[in-house]
Amino acid sequence: MAKKVFSYRGFSIEEIKKMDLEEFSMLLPARQRRSLRRGIPEKQKKLMSKIRRAKNGESLKIRTHCRDAVITPEMLDLTIHVHNGKEFIPVKIKPEMLGHYLGEFAPTRKRVKHGLPGIGATKSSLYIPLK
Repeated sequence: MAKKVFSYRGFSIEEIKKMDLEEFSMLLPARQRRSLRRGIPEKQKKLMSKIRRAKNGESLKIRTHCRDAVITPEMLDLTIHVHNGKEFIPVKIKPEMLGHYLGEFAPTRKRVKHGLPGIGATKSSLYIPLK
């Protein structure tokens, strides 16, 4: 059985990597297309320059607060550390992530884990035996 080849909107990864940003933006959903068409903010320009330096062979840890940056083909196969409000979460960029925002892959909220009540939390918890 042959391995399934990934394609984005009918284009292979090699074809997408050859496209310039304007051609690629035409494949994106409206919200991402609009944000790219309006221009890239200064913070995202710094991120893109770091990405280009990393692609040219320079070894550096890419850390960013730009959660609203759209994932483009030049980011593929890199690990970008995205800030979630407390720490930097490493995000390995895969082809399936094209067109999404960086912030979608670094959750800002933790799942609530309720434990046992502490000593004195309620009147009844005073009688829970100590472990």
